Amino acid sequence: MQMPTQPQRKPRLRPANRGKRVRREQRTIDVMLHIYCRDHHRECDLCSECANLLRYARQRLENCVFGESKTPCNQCTAHCYSGKMRERVIEVMRYAGPRMTLRHPVLSLFHLWAKLRAGS
Repeated sequence: MQMPTQPQRKPRLRPANRGKRVRREQRTIDVMLHIYCRDHHRECDLCSECANLLRYARQRLENCVFGESKTPCNQCTAHCYSGKMRERVIEVMRYAGPRMTLRHPVLSLFHLWAKLRAGS
């Protein structure tokens, strides 16, 4: 009798968020982490610490209860990041946010637009 190579996974209660908005948010955090890691850790690609943070952030975005109607994370009523990870993401965003406007102006405009729209 042959054993399965991978354990059976439980089915998800709801499908992962894969809409345009969530993909754009994932791209934004990806860019921010690359800027931060390049300037702080002197890595061409992401170091293992930043790669783990990116993996965690992507997972949180895929499982966001608000899906495509989500607000920016700093204005959200249901924080899904753990305390330690939230501190790290805030540090990355504070550093990379202003620098992103020159390197990725389109993503910056979308991010700013989402913040302004959520504030009204």
